[in-house]
Amino acid sequence: MTPFLPPDLLPLVFAGLMAFSVLLYVVLDGFDLGVGILLRATRDPAERDRMVASIGPFWDANETWLVLGVGLLLVAFPVAHGVILTALYLPVAAMLAGLILRGVAFEFRAKAATAEDKRRWDRLFFVGSLTASLAQGWMLGRYVLGFDTSPAAMAFAALATVGVAIAYAFIGACWLIWRTDGALQSRAIGWARSGLWAVAAGIVAVSIATPLASERIFARWFEFPYVVLLAPLPLATGALILGLAALLRQMPLPRDALHSVPFWGATGLFCLSFAGLAWSFYPYVVPERLTLYDAAAAPESLTLILVGALIVMPVILGYTVLAWLVFGGKAKDLHYH
Repeated sequence: MTPFLPPDLLPLVFAGLMAFSVLLYVVLDGFDLGVGILLRATRDPAERDRMVASIGPFWDANETWLVLGVGLLLVAFPVAHGVILTALYLPVAAMLAGLILRGVAFEFRAKAATAEDKRRWDRLFFVGSLTASLAQGWMLGRYVLGFDTSPAAMAFAALATVGVAIAYAFIGACWLIWRTDGALQSRAIGWARSGLWAVAAGIVAVSIATPLASERIFARWFEFPYVVLLAPLPLATGALILGLAALLRQMPLPRDALHSVPFWGATGLFCLSFAGLAWSFYPYVVPERLTLYDAAAAPESLTLILVGALIVMPVILGYTVLAWLVFGGKAKDLHYH
């Protein structure tokens, strides 16, 4: 197929589509993974039922964005796909095992004949959610430092492993503030208060480690005029963290006011952090090793794939939005059992 966009623009377009898919996955599957992690934080079976009900209509569709993001990486940047998957083979396998386990546990939980059976599937749902989250954190830590194998880099990857799980638990707690009420909502507010500062510490750690890992990245953030132009990004992040902390201290508010704000604030933190990483690594798709343009497929292939992506992506986005519109409201109103 003859390219209908300039060949040099096609890799950038696909990088944007891939980044959009990954960001939506991190936010959308992040909150339901977080709810799965928090499932063991309460012993009340009724509260666990409501926690599961709050993600019931959404969790399966959320994983579609991961499939799309990895698929775009494979077809648009096959060389980078090979490098990344080779370096991350074991954590990818662990992540897939975790996602499969939580999927099985979710379905069998709904058919559990006794309370003990349901508790068993709850434990497995927690294990699957935690395994997938930890694996994604390890992959992020290894990727950020360019798959460096030094002791310091491995320690950073271990820190990122825990940090991503905490971040998912935090956005999961914010989701529960929005989608539940009563005692469970109060618990979720407490979980969010505890998790916010751990998330803030993780953002600071990544912000320090990334420029130190590369002179090029350091220059992109701290040389003039970038240091001025990019100042709104960390300032907005800091302001959002302080704003969320102040709001969470006051919650729950009368008539459940502002109950969705913590979730959207957490989403904002994820987006700002993602934007910072994207700026740091552009134009590299494998940090310091492969640029978008070096790793991209042939322009003719990208053009053909782009046509399919522009058809598929709006469909996925459309049914994601539809699910949120149809299954809005508090978990007790979802009628999901």
